[in-house]
Amino acid sequence: MKMIFRWFGENDDSVSLKEIKQIPGMTGIVSALSDIPVGEVWPLKRIKKLKKTINMAGLELEVIESVNVHEDIKLGLSSRDKYIENYKTTLKNLASEGIKVVCYNFMPVFDWLRSDLAEELEDGSTTMAYDEEWINNTDPVKLVEEFDKESQGFSLPGWEPERLAELKEIMEQYKEIDEEQLFDNLKYFLKEILPVCEEYDIKMAIHPDDPPWPIYGLPRIMTGKENIRKLMSAVDSPYNGISLCSGSLGSNPDNSVPDLIREFGNRIHFGHVRNLKFDGEGKFHETSHLSSDGSLDLFEIMKAYFDIGFKGYIRPDHGRMIWGEKARPGYGLYDRALGATYINGLWEAIKKMNK
Repeated sequence: MKMIFRWFGENDDSVSLKEIKQIPGMTGIVSALSDIPVGEVWPLKRIKKLKKTINMAGLELEVIESVNVHEDIKLGLSSRDKYIENYKTTLKNLASEGIKVVCYNFMPVFDWLRSDLAEELEDGSTTMAYDEEWINNTDPVKLVEEFDKESQGFSLPGWEPERLAELKEIMEQYKEIDEEQLFDNLKYFLKEILPVCEEYDIKMAIHPDDPPWPIYGLPRIMTGKENIRKLMSAVDSPYNGISLCSGSLGSNPDNSVPDLIREFGNRIHFGHVRNLKFDGEGKFHETSHLSSDGSLDLFEIMKAYFDIGFKGYIRPDHGRMIWGEKARPGYGLYDRALGATYINGLWEAIKKMNK
């Protein structure tokens, strides 16, 4: 297991590389060039600069999260081939600089959704929360406007400005797309780019839907065991894998995260580890990583990774805002650093128990 930390760059992150380097057991960074409009080629010069900055801090850059997929590809429009060719060029450029894994998703319009970015918990910390009833009664345009105010001045990962500016129009286009069509468009995309991945030794890791059920009538196709299995079978290559996010998949109680880890084994190229607490049907909030604070058993999750002989990348996922920190929702330093230390502690204990 390689422990890495998500970092949004020098100009869009409250956390410094120097601070990340001080977290015990931290080996690298997962980052992106999120200022480049979706669908455009990532210039090699920019990739080199990002890697150099991270390497100079004594950290590796081997994982990118995310090279976002243009909406025209998801919709299956005639313009998709142009964007797929650009994606291929970006993958080649990334591979030339030693990138091993690219995390991406195929969620229509919203890459993730919450009803509250700063719900206050009993201990005074704040966290992201989801309430299906609230979502269903809130206009999506209004939701985006509210979240823009609550984001502490930072961009929200995956929420591309150019896409959200045309939110109503794009959502209208999806009225003609069902889950099967969306899946076929994903399969088309992967079959086009996988030869490049295989030639340049760079793995694709799809992130599950967050939350893993339809929202605002939009189709969702990466929600649990059956459709992940379907994708792995439809494009059967070791370069077609998943970013197994315990919080995304685990927000549906029907998904057993340890079982998913054991089933998909070497097709898991990247692990996102976090916890959450169920507050009722379609309702949850994110917690510290500690098992007893949430509804997921982090010991069993890390034991499943150990049991499959996992040698890939893991990052502590969303954290609360604690100790007065002001940061991008879910992505402060303190609680994620605690999460990384907790995960490393579990890993060390499990290894020693199995000697």
